[in-house]
Amino acid sequence: MTSLDKPTEETTEADDSRAVTEAALFEAFGGVRGMIETVLPGLLFVTIFTLNNDLHMSAIAALAVSVVLVVVRLVMKDTVKHAFSGVFGVAFGVVFAMMTDNAKNFYLPGMLYTLGLALAYIVTSLAGVPLIGLILGPVFKENLSWRTRNPGRKKAYTKASYAWGLILLAKSAILFPLYWWADTEQLGWVLVTLKIPPFLLAVWLTWVFLAKAPAPIDVFAEMEAAEEAEKAEKAARERHDRDTDGTLPGPSGAGETDGAPGEGADLRGGRHRKA
Repeated sequence: MTSLDKPTEETTEADDSRAVTEAALFEAFGGVRGMIETVLPGLLFVTIFTLNNDLHMSAIAALAVSVVLVVVRLVMKDTVKHAFSGVFGVAFGVVFAMMTDNAKNFYLPGMLYTLGLALAYIVTSLAGVPLIGLILGPVFKENLSWRTRNPGRKKAYTKASYAWGLILLAKSAILFPLYWWADTEQLGWVLVTLKIPPFLLAVWLTWVFLAKAPAPIDVFAEMEAAEEAEKAEKAARERHDRDTDGTLPGPSGAGETDGAPGEGADLRGGRHRKA
């Protein structure tokens, strides 16, 4: 290997690591389609409410489009976790708004969820089990191996979790005062505006931290390798047992072993006859 080859290989490995990280983040957070599914119900609600101030029509339209998004994913046999989470969030908002007859309360469950999630990111990071690692570990096929076997990766997950927590706290610090002071339309449009940019910032920071971290330990590949090794060892033992059985005395050996007493019997018989 020349001095020029090594940097090229290292660059290729780094590019591969970044590509794997991008693909995993895209899968974990839903990508462009997931963002659309997150924004569309709230956007439809605030648009209709701004036009006619009809709480029931706005709520039903938001819930209906969420259900349609789930049905589309089911028909396409695609993962529905992001669409389902959107349906539950919208459903809670609709129930809350209609029970209180206050359109502004359509947004309250989602705001409380955002605040709770921000605290969860920070608390789990302080506890040494960063939430973003729990979320992405299975996606990277490393599960919880990063906790004890990959300290560099644990550090990256901790930084990413702090980033998510602080970004969501900042978002909550903007939305909750508006909940008390602004009207429904103002709160709704600000909330829709703040759906994507903070999310993209958090995902980008996560990508930055993980792209510089050590590669994940593929525990699934390790388990498969261990199973293959166990099968190979078992097969080797079986071959050894068969080879060992083949060296034991067979029928001919048994005849030779029986021949010695036979000869002794003849001798004894001869002595007896002689006597």
